[in-house]
Parts: sequence; structure tokens; C-alpha cells
Amino acid sequence: MKLENLNQIVQSTVSGRMEFVRLAIAALFVVGVMLMTMTIMPDTPNGVLLVVAAVIGGYMALNIGANDVANNVGPAVGSKAITIFWAIVIAGIFEASGAIIAGGDVVSTVKKGIIDPALIGSSDEFIWLMMGALLAASIWLNLATYVGAPVSTTHSIVGGVMGAGIAAGGFGVVDWVTLSQIVASWVISPMFGGVIAAFTLYLIKRTITYQKDKLTAAERWVPIYIAFMGWAFSTYLILKGLKKLVKLDFLTAAFIGLLIAGAIYLLTKSYISKRCKELDNDKFSVSSLFTVPLIFSAALLSFAHGANDVANAVGPLAAINDAVSTATIHAKADIPLWILLIGAVGIALGLALYGPKLIKVVGSEITELDQMRAFCVALAAAVTVIIASQLGLPVSSTHVAVGAVFGVGFLREAIKANYVTIIEDIRSHHADNNRTEEDLEQFFTDFEDADFKHKDQMIKTLKKNSMASDLKKGERKKLKKQHKEELVRRSALYKIAVAWVITVPVSAFMSAMFYFTIRGMLL
Repeated sequence: MKLENLNQIVQSTVSGRMEFVRLAIAALFVVGVMLMTMTIMPDTPNGVLLVVAAVIGGYMALNIGANDVANNVGPAVGSKAITIFWAIVIAGIFEASGAIIAGGDVVSTVKKGIIDPALIGSSDEFIWLMMGALLAASIWLNLATYVGAPVSTTHSIVGGVMGAGIAAGGFGVVDWVTLSQIVASWVISPMFGGVIAAFTLYLIKRTITYQKDKLTAAERWVPIYIAFMGWAFSTYLILKGLKKLVKLDFLTAAFIGLLIAGAIYLLTKSYISKRCKELDNDKFSVSSLFTVPLIFSAALLSFAHGANDVANAVGPLAAINDAVSTATIHAKADIPLWILLIGAVGIALGLALYGPKLIKVVGSEITELDQMRAFCVALAAAVTVIIASQLGLPVSSTHVAVGAVFGVGFLREAIKANYVTIIEDIRSHHADNNRTEEDLEQFFTDFEDADFKHKDQMIKTLKKNSMASDLKKGERKKLKKQHKEELVRRSALYKIAVAWVITVPVSAFMSAMFYFTIRGMLL
């Protein structure tokens, strides 16, 4: 047997053992949830269903951790601002903290008001409906994680509730206006995230990396960008992450965020100034200045995510618990601490066991990220949610974050394609005018050293001298196409887009089937 084949066998064996260990730990968590729920199971006819629902809720929490949390820490890991181990540690702590501290005491029994619970015939049917929705959303998230597609957990549970709701009460039970808003968010969320991230990256390039003295520009502008990020994240956290603890209007939250941003500016200005004296005058050094705020953003996004999205895991479970305990259907249900703990621990554990796969997808398999680009992605996530919430637009945090990554990647492509075209035009011009190779190299050196304004002037000067005048329009297009470099993986784009589009209908179909199955078994 060849040594190469032997190594492959060993690697496969190790990989198989690790997969078994992960599966065993996940199974132990689910069994622990079952045993804990059995000890507090109410003495009612549907008490056993609560235990089953708790197991499914634990399974849902694991899948949320495996899939959805990657959006918060993926860019930081992909940019090498932090290792995947510490990303998992930080995200796990802050996700659990957000769920327990700010997850809330009460949750809507029907996510996003997608159906009217009053139109459901009985509490038994409502319990079956919620169980079917929770199981369908869990399985869909599991499948999406397996194929490496980051999808919206909110959309998954919405699809599940819709499908089981239609199965239980007919098409009239669905609020189709709300559903249309959710469908619109498939376009709105990634578009907003992508445009804001690309615009932020372009601003940073214009004000810092396209300048001749990059460090002087960074010393001036980086504290401003970090302070703006501080404002965005403070406002975002107050409006979204802490909304179940304290309710403040946008203006109040924005003013508090502004005070925090001012403090951050004063703190970072001296730090950035000191760091710039130790760095080289290049874009890699400038990019490194965004490392610390990027780590903080990953932690804060995780906290806000835990506070908001724990309801995706335990909301239906809380609704089932309320229906089992009271034998009635309410629009809102209390979340006992034991249910919050299932969500918090499950999300953190799912991230630790299965999160690395999606973290790599978001962080490095869509486009290459450095700290500067990842900073733009994180900032776009917070700013987009703030803008959308004030406009009353439904957005998915998953779609926003992934859309921001794509936006950064496509901007890089556009800049690269334009730059390559300019370089080829310059070469053609010098060749047509019988310039020496030394002249060409000197021009390139001057061009590289020039700031954005002087680059533009140099290009205009060449155009006045009929730069590449012999190139026809069709030849220019061919040249640009020939040198276009795809910095965004199209396979990732198509896979994720398809997964987003089918999330609601697939979850709906599966939940309807599960509802009929559960109903058939219990009637």
C-alpha cells in the first residue's frame, strides 16, 4: 500500500471519529433536555408532548448555532483578525449571555404574526402545529448547514408556522400581507447590506488606502470610522439587543450612541496615532488597524443575535408549554428560565460543534476578506438593521451579513477590472508611441505612488495624448472581459441564492407533512 493512500485512510478515520464525537455530544445534550423536561412535566394529557417539543426545541437551538451564528463571526475569522477557536469561545459566551440576559420574559406565540392563532380550532391542534413547524425548521437548517448554505432561521420558522398553519386552518389563516413583506426581504436585505458595505469600503479606499501617505490619512480617518461603528453598534444594541429589557425610541437610542461614539473617538485617536508610528506605509498596515473593533463587533453582534434569535428556537416551545399548561391559545406566552437555558446552551453548543463549516463559508469561501473589508461587512450589518427598522422594512440579519460580503467582493471585482483595463491601455499607449520599457516602468512606479487625485490626473493626461487611440470600442470590451478576475465565487452565490429562495416553501411543505403525521398519530 502506498504511503499516500495510508495517509488518506488515517485522515478519514480521524475525521470519522471527530464526527462521531460531535454527534455523541449533541445527542447527550438532547437527552439532557428530555430528562430535565420530564422532571418538570405537568400532569396533563399533553405533558408527554411538551417533552417531545423540548427535545425538538433543543435540536432547533443546535442548528441555529451551527448555521446562523456564522454570520456574526465569519468575517472576523476570514480576515484572520481572530482564530476560529476564539471566535467560537467569544460568540458562544455572548450568544448565551444575550439569550439569558436580554432574551425576554414573554414571546409572541406566532413568529412575525404570520398566522392568526384565533383561527386554530383547539389547543391540541395548536400544539401539533407548533411541533410540526419547529421540527421542519430544524431539519431544514440542518440540511442547509450540511450543504454549506447560510440561511435565515427566522424565515425557516416562518415557513414552518405557515405550512402547518395552512394544514390546520386552511389558507385563510395566513396573513398574506406579512408574508409578502418577508418575501420582499429576500431582495431588500442582501441589497441593503451589499450596497452599504461596498460604499463603506469605497470611502475607506478613497480617504486612506488611495492616498500617498496612507498612515497620515489613517491617523485622521480610522478613529472617525471606528467612532461611527461605535455609534451604529450602540444604537443597534439598544434598539434590538436590549429591547426586551428597556424600550427606547430611535432618537434617544441614537443620542446615547452618539455619546458612546464620542468617547470611543477620544480613546482610539491616541491609540491609532501611536500604532501608526510603528507601521509601514501600505494598505496591509492600514487594514490591521481595524482588528480590535472587528473583534468587538463580532461579540456585540453575537449578543444581539442571542437576544433576538433565541425566540426562533424557544418561541414555539414556549407557545407549546403555555398551551399545555393552560389548555388555551394565547397571542403571547411566558418563557420560563428552563426554556431560555435550552435555547442559550443549544445555540452555543451548536456553534462549537458544527459552526466552523459555515464560519469558513461566510469568512473565506465567498470572497477574500482582510480586516478592512470585514470591518465594512460588520458595520453594514448594524447600519442596515437600523435603517430598515426606521423605514419599517423587514430584513434578515443573515441575508444582510451575507449580502454585505458579496457587496465587498463585487466592489473588489469592479475596481480590479477597471484597474487592469487602465494598465493595459497604458501599455498600449506606450507601445504605440515607441516608448522604452524604462519609460513604462517609471510611469507605473509614479502611478502606483500617486494618490487617487493624481492618478486621475495622470490618466486624463494620457487620454489627451490619445491614449490607446487605436483601440476600437469592441476591442476595449474584449480586453476588459479578458482581464476580468472573478473575486466572488459564483458557485457560492448561486447555492446561497437558491437556498434563500426555497427556505420558506420547503419549511412550509415539511411542516404541513409533519402536522398531518402528528395529528394522525394522536387522533
